[in-house]
Amino acid sequence: QVHVVESGGGLVQPGGSLRLSCAASGFTLDYYAVGWFRQAPGKVRDRVSCISKGDGNIVYAESVKGRFTVSRDNVRNMVFLQMNNLTPADPAVYSCATDWRCLDSDQLMRGYWGQGTQVTVSS
Repeated sequence: QVHVVESGGGLVQPGGSLRLSCAASGFTLDYYAVGWFRQAPGKVRDRVSCISKGDGNIVYAESVKGRFTVSRDNVRNMVFLQMNNLTPADPAVYSCATDWRCLDSDQLMRGYWGQGTQVTVSS
């Protein structure tokens, strides 16, 4: 079965950290660009980051630059989103998605999407 699954979400205090995982099954994740998106209740889905296939070029949304880091683990067929210094602006359902390349930030990726994992930031 071909799919991606996110994990690692949870409740964290402001200033805390979480590491989200995107695990692929049935295909090789390194052959694709992988984007991380988030959607808070009542808001549009925003792209947080995207890592390209091949050269691994990474782009980040301005709101997370310097706090979030994307990486690949090709042995485990996974992509990670390390989130540090989380703020009350970060809570959302975070999803990973695939495409042949990273598209413009306002475009949704056209490949496989996971169900998402909830991130909550609260003291």
